[in-house]
Amino acid sequence: MQQKRNIQIIEWEDLDKRKFYSFGIFMTMTIRATVYPATLIRTRLQVQRGRSLYNGTLDAFVKILRTEGVRGLYRGFMVNTFTLISGQAYITTYEVVRKYVSLYSDNNTLKSLVAGGSASLVAQSITVPIDVVSQQLMMQGQREHLSRFKVHVDTGGSKRVFGPTRNIMGQIFAADGLRGFYRGYVASLLTYIPNSAVWWPFYHFYAEQLSRLVPSDCPHLLLQAVAGPLAAATASTVTNPMDVVRARIQVEGRSSVVDTFKQLISEEGFWGLTKGLSARIISSAPTAIVMVVGYETLKKLSLRPELVDSRHW
Repeated sequence: MQQKRNIQIIEWEDLDKRKFYSFGIFMTMTIRATVYPATLIRTRLQVQRGRSLYNGTLDAFVKILRTEGVRGLYRGFMVNTFTLISGQAYITTYEVVRKYVSLYSDNNTLKSLVAGGSASLVAQSITVPIDVVSQQLMMQGQREHLSRFKVHVDTGGSKRVFGPTRNIMGQIFAADGLRGFYRGYVASLLTYIPNSAVWWPFYHFYAEQLSRLVPSDCPHLLLQAVAGPLAAATASTVTNPMDVVRARIQVEGRSSVVDTFKQLISEEGFWGLTKGLSARIISSAPTAIVMVVGYETLKKLSLRPELVDSRHW
């Protein structure tokens, strides 16, 4: 039997797919541009040894801004925009798998968990090579050089924009071959599949619980905008230890998840597993708000014409 919900979920079959993909590309690009500086800061905090360079999220932001300028906060952003492809793959997989699971179960938690994990598996297979290159670029410009590779600066024209990316890609391929672009793939799956699988059920759970605490005429979009960051904080806290391991594997060129985990514990104790957590929550909260408002608005704008009046905003 279908679960009775105060907030009705717009499903895959309710959407005009042409509108959905057209609006979706713009939404994904906007989200990534908004939160990229926090992602860069989180990566640097996770890779540094102890507090050798930055004392925390705010300290990292101030130091990067002072020494590298605004451009420093967007190192690697151009190559990171290629994750637009993985973004579209993610939402398509999520919606299609959710529809498939609904053939066997009406339980929303189960549908969200399976669809979220599956979407992350597909997206990470596309994202990891982009992340490997992007993270190497993020680590450039520091006084304490923590990346395996160093960009050889070339000035002028397109070389100034795309030259560092080609330079890093060439160094990765020369050192590790094609496998180098999938360094940390297992760690990424162990981080993002649980993160996605946890986020979606908690998102729907928090939104539904909030809807029972407020007047019935309260905008659903407002409740969803609150539920998104709550779910993001929950998922980030659960999966942060593996995210630290993933970042170190990709940036430092390690190959073993277990060995990296053991070394992290021996050098920095269990405190090391929380590195970058505040930056991750800070970045995930606005990301979740923008993503939820954008995604739910996208789905409402993409509704088939005959269903437009049947959904409460």
